[in-house]
Amino acid sequence: MKKRPVDIVVISDVHLGTYGCHANELLLYLKSIAPQEVILNGDIIDIWQFSKRYWPKSHMKVVKYLMGWIAKGVKIHYVTGNHDEMLRKFTGFQMGSLSIVNKVVLPLHGRKAWFFHGDVFDVTMQHSKWVAKLGAKGYDFLILLNRAINFFSKKLGRGPISMSKKIKNGVKSAVKFINNFETTASEIAIENGYDFVVCGHIHQPEIRQIETEKGAVTYLNSGDWIENLTSLEYANGQWELYSFYNDKGIQNQLEDTQEEHPVLERAELFQSLLDEFRTSGLVKLK
Repeated sequence: MKKRPVDIVVISDVHLGTYGCHANELLLYLKSIAPQEVILNGDIIDIWQFSKRYWPKSHMKVVKYLMGWIAKGVKIHYVTGNHDEMLRKFTGFQMGSLSIVNKVVLPLHGRKAWFFHGDVFDVTMQHSKWVAKLGAKGYDFLILLNRAINFFSKKLGRGPISMSKKIKNGVKSAVKFINNFETTASEIAIENGYDFVVCGHIHQPEIRQIETEKGAVTYLNSGDWIENLTSLEYANGQWELYSFYNDKGIQNQLEDTQEEHPVLERAELFQSLLDEFRTSGLVKLK
């Protein structure tokens, strides 16, 4: 398959390790592009949910493919999010072309882009982290319930129903209304002279111009790989939102098969990740 060249790809909110993650679809997408630089903009691995010990082979394949990019020298910035906040203690770590950071500022054709996950603007994260974690578990249960409902819906010849998306959109809209997530990010970006501000976190894919009394900025959100299945691509001086659901060519390659979901203890999981690093030549063990 011919790969599309992309200057920068931004992917966020994959939530590897959860039932809602569309790892097979993401892997197909990764194989369809040839990026020069990658921004993993938070919540790639859902460390909050590791306790349930759910790690299918498709999730490891995504990690392995990203390791392959690193081994080839593709620059990857892993921007930490709230669900993988444990990695924030490793901020500044570099290994080959991989770096772990809290934010990234890149020059783009004479303009500046500011990348960060966005949970710093979330009221529930700032003041009630336990509420946010409880909400994450409830949302994950809703994903499972939704899958069961869609199984019977498909048997009845009906289309899929996204209960979780409707409920989440309502909740996230309320949160966004209270703390003005997009406006806050844009105002700070304008004050700091950035031309683009690129976030994730709220699972709402978006590209739009935001203006204030002090100036204007292009606000972008990469969405997620739970329901929207979207990313941001920068090529030829332009930003575009990619949607897996709108990519009919790649959808034809998706096999409708069930995979086994092996149960891995936490130590086994990290050993598997370490093995991938070693195989890629990024870690040399004595």
